[in-house]
Amino acid sequence: MASQSDTEPAIPVARSAKNETSSDGNQLDSAGQAILDLLRKANDVAEANSRQAVETAETLSKQVHAAEDRIAALEEEVQVWREKSERAARWMVKIFKDIEEQLLREPEERQRRLPRF
Repeated sequence: MASQSDTEPAIPVARSAKNETSSDGNQLDSAGQAILDLLRKANDVAEANSRQAVETAETLSKQVHAAEDRIAALEEEVQVWREKSERAARWMVKIFKDIEEQLLREPEERQRRLPRF
C-alpha cells in the first residue's frame, strides 16, 4: 500500500521540457511552499521535543532535590544513632569494669582478709 509520500516527491519537480517553460513559476512556488511547510513541521517537532526535554529536566531536577533533602535527613539520623551507639559502648565498658572489679577483685581481697587457719 503506497502512501502519497511513496509516490510523489516532497518537492515537486518538472516532468518535461515543455512543462518547464509554462509552469516554471508554479513549480517554484510549489517547491518554495513545500520547503516552508517542511520547515514549519520540523520547527513544530523541534519545539515539542524541546518542551518535553524541559519538562523532563524540571521533573528530574525536583526528584534530585527531594533525594538530596532525604539524604541530608538520613545523614542527620545516622549521626544521632552513631552518637547513641558510641555512648552505649562507653556505658558497656564502664559496666564491664564495674563487674570486673566487684566480682573478680573484691572476692580476692575478701579472701585475703579472711583469717587463715
